[in-house]
Amino acid sequence: MKFKYYISAVLLVTSMMFSSCEEQLNEDVFSQLDPGTLFNSANGVERVLFGAYRDAQITDNFGGNIWFQEEWTCDHFWETGGAVNLQATVMLAFTWDASYPTHWTGLWNNCYYSVRNCNLVLENIDQSPIDDATKERLVAEARFVRASAYYILYTMWGPVPLRFSTTGDLAMARATDAEMQTFLEKEFSDVSSVLPARDTPGYQYGRATRGAALGYLTKFYLNTKQWQKCADAAKDLMDLNEYELWPDYTTLFTVDNETRQKEFVWVYPCSTQGPGNEFMNGAFPPQFKSTVDGSIVFKENMRNWARMDRVQDSFYNSFDPADERRELIISEYINTAGKTVSLLNNNNTRSFKYVPDPDAVGNSHGNDIAVIRYADILLSRAEALNELNGPTQEALDLIQEIRDRAGLTTPLVLGDYTKESLRDRILDERGWELYAEKVRRQDLLRHGKFVSSAKARGIAIADEHHKLFPIPQTEINANPLCEQNSGY
Repeated sequence: MKFKYYISAVLLVTSMMFSSCEEQLNEDVFSQLDPGTLFNSANGVERVLFGAYRDAQITDNFGGNIWFQEEWTCDHFWETGGAVNLQATVMLAFTWDASYPTHWTGLWNNCYYSVRNCNLVLENIDQSPIDDATKERLVAEARFVRASAYYILYTMWGPVPLRFSTTGDLAMARATDAEMQTFLEKEFSDVSSVLPARDTPGYQYGRATRGAALGYLTKFYLNTKQWQKCADAAKDLMDLNEYELWPDYTTLFTVDNETRQKEFVWVYPCSTQGPGNEFMNGAFPPQFKSTVDGSIVFKENMRNWARMDRVQDSFYNSFDPADERRELIISEYINTAGKTVSLLNNNNTRSFKYVPDPDAVGNSHGNDIAVIRYADILLSRAEALNELNGPTQEALDLIQEIRDRAGLTTPLVLGDYTKESLRDRILDERGWELYAEKVRRQDLLRHGKFVSSAKARGIAIADEHHKLFPIPQTEINANPLCEQNSGY
C-alpha cells in the first residue's frame, strides 16, 4: 500500500489584548493540533513529518513544470504550446532571471516549508512520551527529509541559508559551500545507520530508508566529485542486497510494477487521487489515439494538453537501434482519424517513459516518480572508479550490467578506452539510461559540458553564471542577506 501524505498544520494562537474583554477572548483550545498536545504521540509527530515529506517532493502540475525546467536547459528535451511555454521559452533560451520563471519561488518556498516542519519535529520530539526506538527513527526521518529538501536547493541554487530552528532570525545569509557540503554529508551519513531497511515489516512504502540515505550520499559525492567517497557509498548501498535491476526496462515505470521491483531506491509516491504524476499529459502528441502496436491506448479518463514536451532528434538518433530503452520514446502513432503519424526528423519524438496509467483520473497518473534508481548507483560507482583509476574491468562490468538489461549484450572491451574516452562513454550511457529523470543538468555540469552544450545548440549567451539559478526575487526582497555568497 502506498505511503499517503497527510498535510498537517501547527496551530498558532495569537492573543488579542483588549482590556475591556480580555477574559472573554481567552478560550481553551480543544484540538489535536494544539501545540501542547500535537507532539505527545507518534501520530502527532508523524502528521507534521508527513507535511514535510509532501513539501519536499516534486509532483503534480507544479512538479511536472519544475522537472522539465531543468531538462529544457540541456540537450534532450524542448517544448512548445500550452501555458507553460512562456516559462519554457526563457529556459530554452537561457534568458531567465531572478523574477522568472515563477515556479522557482514555489520550489524554494516548498523546500523551506519542509525544512520548517522537520525543525518543528526536531525541536519538540524530546518532550514527547514516545518510546526511544520510535523517537530515534522519527528523528532520523526528519533529518533525512530536511536534508533532501536542502539537496534540492543546493543543486538548483548552490549554498542557501541553513535554517535549523523555527525561532531564528528571518534575515539570514547563505551558507558557504563548505558549510553546505558538510551539512549534507553529515545528515545523510548519520541517518543511513538508523533508518529502517527497505522491506521492514509494517514500514510504509515511500518513507525514508537506509538505502535512500546511501543513495543521496552517493549522488552528493558524485556531483561534488568526491570520487573515493562516491565509490564507497555506492558499494555500501550495493552491499545491502536490497536492490537490483528490474529485468525489463520497458515495464520498469508502469504502475503495476512500481512496488514489486527493487530498483527504485527513492521515489516521490504518486496517486490518481493526488499527488499525481502529470508527466504524460504533455508527452501525448496531438490527437493521440494509440501507439502503432496498440500497446498504449488513450482513454477518456486521460488528458492530452496543448503543451508538447518533445525529444530532440539528436538524442533519439544517438541510441543503438537495438537499445530497448529507445522503445519508450515513440517515433510514430495512430491519431484519432486512424492515420499513422511520424514524429521523426522534426525534433518531435515523445518520451513515454512513464507509461500511461490506465486508471488515470484527469491529469493525475499513479506512476511513482523515480528520484534515485539502482541503475544510477551502478553508473555512479563506475564513473567514480574511472576517475580514481582510469578504465577497469569492474567499471566496465557495472556499465555492462545495465547495457545487458537494455538488450545490448556485446561486451565493452577494456583496451578500447582511455580515462577520457570512458568518461565520455559513461556520460552517454547515463543519458540513454536516465533520460527524463531530472539528472541531465547535473551530469553536464559535472562533466564540464553544460555551457559548451548550450553553445553548440546555438545559445550564444550561455556562460558560467548559468550553472546556478538566481535566488528568487521574492526571497531577495524578504531576506536581502541571502544574496551574500551567491556568486551570481
